Amino acid sequence: MDAAPPSAEAPSAPAAGVAAARVALIGNPNAGKTSLFNRLTGQRAHTANFAGTTVSHRRGVLKPAPGEPLRSAPIELVDLPGLYSLEATSPEEKAAVAALRGELPGAAAPDAVVIVVDATNLERNLPLAVEALALGGPTLVALNMRDLAERLGLKLDLDRLSGRLGCPVVSVSARTGEGLDSLVAAIHALADQKPLPQLDAAACACTSCSGCGYASRFDWAESVRADSLSGDPEAPSRLTDALDTVLTHRVGGLAAFAVVMLGLFVTIFSVATVPMDLIDALFAWAGDSIGRWLPEGDLRSLVVDGVIGGVGGVLVFLPQICLLFFLLALLDDSGYLARAALVMDRLMQRVGLPGKAFVPMLSAHACAIPAIISARVVDDRRDRLTTILVAPLLSCSARVPVYVMVVALLFPDRPLAAALVFAGAYALGIVAALGASLVLKRTLLPGEPRPLVIELPNYRLPSVRDSLLRTVDQAWDFVKNAGTTILVISLVLWALATYPKTDPAALPADEMAAAQVQLENSFAGQIGKAIQPVFAPLGFDWRTTVGVVSSFAAREVVVSTLSILYGLGEEGDTDSLLGSLKTAQRPDGTLVFTTATCLSLLVFYVLAMQCLPTQAVTWRETGHWKWAALQLGYMTALAYGAALVTYQVARTLT
Repeated sequence: MDAAPPSAEAPSAPAAGVAAARVALIGNPNAGKTSLFNRLTGQRAHTANFAGTTVSHRRGVLKPAPGEPLRSAPIELVDLPGLYSLEATSPEEKAAVAALRGELPGAAAPDAVVIVVDATNLERNLPLAVEALALGGPTLVALNMRDLAERLGLKLDLDRLSGRLGCPVVSVSARTGEGLDSLVAAIHALADQKPLPQLDAAACACTSCSGCGYASRFDWAESVRADSLSGDPEAPSRLTDALDTVLTHRVGGLAAFAVVMLGLFVTIFSVATVPMDLIDALFAWAGDSIGRWLPEGDLRSLVVDGVIGGVGGVLVFLPQICLLFFLLALLDDSGYLARAALVMDRLMQRVGLPGKAFVPMLSAHACAIPAIISARVVDDRRDRLTTILVAPLLSCSARVPVYVMVVALLFPDRPLAAALVFAGAYALGIVAALGASLVLKRTLLPGEPRPLVIELPNYRLPSVRDSLLRTVDQAWDFVKNAGTTILVISLVLWALATYPKTDPAALPADEMAAAQVQLENSFAGQIGKAIQPVFAPLGFDWRTTVGVVSSFAAREVVVSTLSILYGLGEEGDTDSLLGSLKTAQRPDGTLVFTTATCLSLLVFYVLAMQCLPTQAVTWRETGHWKWAALQLGYMTALAYGAALVTYQVARTLT
């Protein structure tokens, strides 16, 4: 049996031509609500923020009922953030409850509500259901994961459950699609007929003012489960309990987490390399091909270096972003990610962060952009802001070219010393991030980290389909929102490096020498020379300072900038570049890249915010430019101060 009828008489259907109905989907975070939303909308959905908030939600159009013609006014489904109770605490929960009650500015309450309930975990899901039913609006319960319940030998009496809840109940599996047609038909009937729920006396008592809150709702939920469920109710948790003895153990849990995360990032670094190289090669080919068709001059430079280069600089991050979110979605859907947060909570609390912050901070070693985006898993806004602000201090893959160049300058023939310095750069980033989080939590974002209260769902086989859909949605969100900002800033930087034009008569005949002169005379070069006295205490000459300015868009740009400034071109090979840097001299004849200067440059790039894409994503994720400005300011000050101390101490010692 797929569905049980409502227990109350339904009013007549509304007249044709009425406005489209809005139906909200609510449910516990692990009930499979979003997976069901994807099935119901056929992947036709878009993401938006609730009015007056930075909390996002998804909207889509419900598929037509089986055998029914297309409606003149389609039903809109709204996927609200996950809830455990209408007594909300986090910003996401508060926005969801406000949307459900029609308390958001300019938005009425939904016309009907679909409550998604985990069929294998009724006693945890029904307390929210009874709260939503008590609101009195047209309501339907979608009993999800029926396939898993059947495999575990659980049998549900839908008629009895519908009688206790006082609303229609439909069993469905978001994973396999079983019962989906019945659910679609039931939602259409709900929107047209608007039957009101008729709660039984016990349910009404536990939602009244005289009730005793969650305890009474939980007792009622247990009685409903006992009344409508046959089979062994403990069956779903036996395998989970067995796995949790290892995966949540103080020692075994940490070891398991280390293995899982190591596998995650080895996969990202190894698998993402190929598509990233292909994207890089594709845009290089596009730039060369289009450049041949355009006349030499500013137009070609704008299109090739500004537009194509800017877009390529955005899209080259996509493989890492997509792969990271796909793997995290699989881990989340399996139930493991909740255990990882629990295991790490004890360690993260010591630096003022919750356990959920560990995964974003760990992913920052691949790229700060997906790390900042994945900080959405941190519930408390204060903790989430702290995570976002410190994540870029952790060494990402974009820093590696700079590390390689500096380490090769310092220890070209001493691999052990080079490895230690390389590892030290990563360690410095970790220590700086943990220290910065402590300072932020005691100054700008005071307070203890929010205690970790998290449901540990039963382990289950993750849905590849749903994980792919989540990945595509998040990737498109990144390209659409952050990409446009990044492209505009890239064009501004192109203009700074291109203008003003040097008189052709004053340019050397050699192409590379001409490029050096042009860059030196450009606005970027003039800015570099103007601020060089500021960087002189760090041991930087004007060319290194130009590299710092030009690498504001992306850290690795400093390598190609130094190649041009030392006459090698953007494609100059590494050996030639290192040879030129080793012999580079200041006007007084002393070497530019001494041990002290190299160490200073390394420390500066470990700690500095030299990545405009990260700044754009910080602005978008926090909802205000001031947090991006704070991140830029404190990281720049930290990098400058640490590099200054490093240079002065190293120069004294050497």
